[in-house]
Amino acid sequence: MTKAVFFGLSGLALTPEETAFFTAVKPAGFILFGRNIETTDQVKALTQSLHALLGQARSPILIDQEGGRVRRLRPPLAIDHPPMLPFGQLYERDPAAAIEAARLHGLSIAAELSALGITVDCLPVLDLLFEETHDVIGDRAFSRSPACVSVLGRAVMDGLLEGGVVPVIKHIPGHGRAKADSHLELPQVDASFEDLAANDFQPFMALADAPMAMTAHILYSALDVEACATHSKAIVSGIIRAHVGFDGLLMTDDLSMKALGGSMGERATRAIDAGCDIILHCNGDMAEMQAVADATPELSGRAAERLAAAMAAPQSDNPLSAQAAADAREHHLKALA
Repeated sequence: MTKAVFFGLSGLALTPEETAFFTAVKPAGFILFGRNIETTDQVKALTQSLHALLGQARSPILIDQEGGRVRRLRPPLAIDHPPMLPFGQLYERDPAAAIEAARLHGLSIAAELSALGITVDCLPVLDLLFEETHDVIGDRAFSRSPACVSVLGRAVMDGLLEGGVVPVIKHIPGHGRAKADSHLELPQVDASFEDLAANDFQPFMALADAPMAMTAHILYSALDVEACATHSKAIVSGIIRAHVGFDGLLMTDDLSMKALGGSMGERATRAIDAGCDIILHCNGDMAEMQAVADATPELSGRAAERLAAAMAAPQSDNPLSAQAAADAREHHLKALA
């Protein structure tokens, strides 16, 4: 049976130890990072081996390919994509051009990923940009305006889906107010529920029909004084599911980030108990992965249904190439000059 976890791996190809471990554990999918990427042929061979190991032609192979600072594929393997902020700046001057540029951004990335056997992109970022927003988000955000983020996030999501790639909205219910990097420590946000609901939650509500979402490792004192969103049943059930209305697949952010405390097994158990569907563990450390696998249940019930529904998004037969989409996008972005 499949385990409710997405794992990273250590290098450019599966090691014999990884092959044996993943065959025994059978995770629900995998996530790729820069350490897993060297050449086009190498990435294709790696993704083929991962799909084969999971026994599916279209299994979840994830990547963070946003543009700007967060992109695992770089030239010459991929186009030099911009971050989200320029799209938001263009939206202030020419909303129609910005929306089309954002759609083409998603479509261009999807064309690149699909050609490599990558099926899921952890994009779009729906976090708002505040004065206090930590640089870990920074220009990854479209705008401070919930309406702008909602519209451009929708456009990027549409482009990814048009290109046959499953989008992941993040970081639900909102990372923009955090003043710390959750990779290094647990941020605390003290905004009121009313303020969060009127602003931060809005883009996630607008895209509540997204197939997948990723949680924020953030403590929201107005929502749960003890647990961060990833580990909070009150936030997962009361805010993400009930208030925001998201009913797609909910995965954690990376379990190995320092925002979380406790052992890897404890982190996984708390996330599942809070209501997350899938554990995400990224660093490829074998000892950590074994602990996570031991603590993670089989994928079943609504979680399994949500994953199946997300991956059922039709594969694209759109003839537009990644370069053609990127060229069209650049035409719109030139309005910023």
